[in-house]
Parts: sequence; structure tokens; C-alpha cells
Amino acid sequence: MKLDGARLLILEDEPIIAFGLEDMLLDEGAQVSLATALDEAEDHLAGSTFDCAILDVNVRGEKSYGFAEALKGRGIRFIFATGYGESAHPDEFMDVPTITKPYSIQQIRDTLERLA
Repeated sequence: MKLDGARLLILEDEPIIAFGLEDMLLDEGAQVSLATALDEAEDHLAGSTFDCAILDVNVRGEKSYGFAEALKGRGIRFIFATGYGESAHPDEFMDVPTITKPYSIQQIRDTLERLA
């Protein structure tokens, strides 16, 4: 997936990680919407169209799997970003690419490319 011009949604509750990821994606030419809570992500989803999303798994004490289901239902591709690895995902999300924190822009590029 080419990042230049891509519309991406980030769901990440840790400000330093969220702003760092946002900066990396903006530097690549992406259009970024940032949500730091699940309800905020749902608001973005209701009002915008996205090519892809990067979802933190644990957001303010809740799992983002319900939101991932909503993305899946709309045909929006997504990846997970977590410090826990892929083994923590429920079976229905085991095929979703996962990047492990801390990650680099190259890892993000490679992982999003696998979605394309």
C-alpha cells in the first residue's frame, strides 16, 4: 500500500506513541486521523472514509476488537499494533498483520504493503 495520499486512521491511547506514529505517517504523505479512545475512533469512522487503520489492541483498558469488527464490516483493512504479539489475538483476528511496539516506519510500510 502506497502511503502517499492514503487515508489512515490511528487508534492509539499513549500520546507519545500516537504522535510519533502520526508524524511518521504524515512524513510519508498520508492523510491521518488520530483517535486516542474507542468512542473517538467510532466518531472518525462515522464521518470519514479510510483506506486502512492501525489499531492499538489495548485502549484505555479495553480491547479494540469490537472496533476492528466494525472496520471489517465496512471493508476497511487494518493492522494491530501491540506490545503483546500476535498470540494475544482471538482466533478471528489471527490472520490480521501485527506490528510489535516499538516499531519503525519501515515495519509499518512492509506490513501495510502486505495488506495491498
